[in-house]
Amino acid sequence: MHATKIARVFVLGMIVIAAHAKQTGNQDQTKAVADAKVPAEALRHPQSPADSISENTVTIGGQKIEYRAIAGTITVGATDAYDALIGSDGQLLPDVVVNPTDPAKPEEAPARSRMFYAAYFRKGASAGSRPVMFIYNGGPGSSTMWLHMGSFGPRRVVIPDTEHKTAAPYSIVDNPYSLLDVTDLVFIDAPGAGFSRIMGKDKEKSFWGVDQDAHAFERFIRRFLTKYDRWNSPKYLFGESYGTPRSAVLSGLLKNVDLNGIVLLSAILNFDNSADGPRWNPGVDQPYALALPTYAATAFYYHKLPVQPPALQPFLREVENFALGEYSTALLTGSLLPESQQRSIAEKLHEYTGLPVDYILKSNLRIAGGAFSKTLQDADGITTGRLDTRYRGPDLSRLSEEAEYDPQQSAISAAYTTAINDYLRTELKFGKDETYKPNIYDDIDIAWDLHHKAPGGPASDQGYGMATNTMPDLAFTMKSNPKMRVLLAGGYFDLATPYFEGIFEMHHLPIPQNLQQNISYKYYESGHMVYLNESVLRQFKADVAQFIHDTESGK
Repeated sequence: MHATKIARVFVLGMIVIAAHAKQTGNQDQTKAVADAKVPAEALRHPQSPADSISENTVTIGGQKIEYRAIAGTITVGATDAYDALIGSDGQLLPDVVVNPTDPAKPEEAPARSRMFYAAYFRKGASAGSRPVMFIYNGGPGSSTMWLHMGSFGPRRVVIPDTEHKTAAPYSIVDNPYSLLDVTDLVFIDAPGAGFSRIMGKDKEKSFWGVDQDAHAFERFIRRFLTKYDRWNSPKYLFGESYGTPRSAVLSGLLKNVDLNGIVLLSAILNFDNSADGPRWNPGVDQPYALALPTYAATAFYYHKLPVQPPALQPFLREVENFALGEYSTALLTGSLLPESQQRSIAEKLHEYTGLPVDYILKSNLRIAGGAFSKTLQDADGITTGRLDTRYRGPDLSRLSEEAEYDPQQSAISAAYTTAINDYLRTELKFGKDETYKPNIYDDIDIAWDLHHKAPGGPASDQGYGMATNTMPDLAFTMKSNPKMRVLLAGGYFDLATPYFEGIFEMHHLPIPQNLQQNISYKYYESGHMVYLNESVLRQFKADVAQFIHDTESGK
């Protein structure tokens, strides 16, 4: 903030903040500020923990990469007005004064979030021209420990794919698949998760919502670009799971920040397409059709099909055509579908999923994700994974209708929680006495605000009956920045965000046909977190690196 001749005033309830007038002028206005009733202590925030800076190396593709790591926090305000009055440490800027006459009321302080990040900068590289990628997980409410310790950071935790490893110690090793050879990396924890914290009046309402969350990330990125002089660097967003709708909204908010590219891993932009709860959204049948290819891939993996196809890829193309054709037509027909045709569709679904025909008929041809996870291996008392259907575990209840837990989540959570806590404290030397929150799901519960307003569109709470849909946001960005590229990636065995649902959404973006060529697709024989499979991670790193090489010039 520059010293000003004209005082800026920002009112939050009884809080009045104003800029210093120069000592040589505007004395009356300075006196008016001094006479204002301001709970000054409410605006004096605790000091943020100091950044921790270290240097290290990692070998990637046989090349030794020297890098500088910074673990720290950047504070953002819950509104643009308040954000403009504080520094990245959360303190009021030097030319902002408050009147100290009122008693302290810390609970009335404006809401703000101290967002934790770990940034990795390759040494010896020109910062101005070197790409920088902002990376985050989803949830909403997840920390970014999964991507940080599993995908492209300089260290990764090693766990056996599709198995629940025995307890600690876990191996944390150099990551030969890190992206540090092609881009600088910034891993960000969402407000309230990891080492990030939220503070101030109405802090939950201010940060826990589709638009509120995206605004926090927008302000973080702008502050980061300023703090590290990276405004002229090629810029990328990388979001996984809920991080993909965050990227869509965030990209639209980053006005005057043209992105070179966005990587969407395990995407869902329209929540109406979720396979998790379509039974509570009758009349919207897309989720059943879009999840079918994932059911088929899973049944193929476990050899549960009546006739095992010789190869996965041709089989999935056949299932996709059926899903968009006969199956979608049958679902849209509803109760008007003749009984004979209903049985014919059920028999076809049996061929593609391995589920019993009678069960499919009882389900009215509509199988939700949780029901499939419970039923596929029910005869063996086994629940199939959700985030990655290649994982499986014992049923919690033999009588349940749907899966009651996710075996994949149970298999990997301890390893990643251990790895991030050990790594941040011992190698990055940050957070010695702080609690690292892997997620804040219990805190958020149902408090996440799903209301959303796309650029130029109506708010989703204005009686239109719309679910949260961020497809218009990504379309807005692509039309506003027609050279920007999108990479859509995912796993065939992901039942949380089925791969065909992501493809469907990309082909239904409201964009000109010629912009479809800006979208590329990479899918792998893995699950929601494709990097759990090391051979897939190797290919995924190569694909993302190529995406950066193809787009970093901005042409």
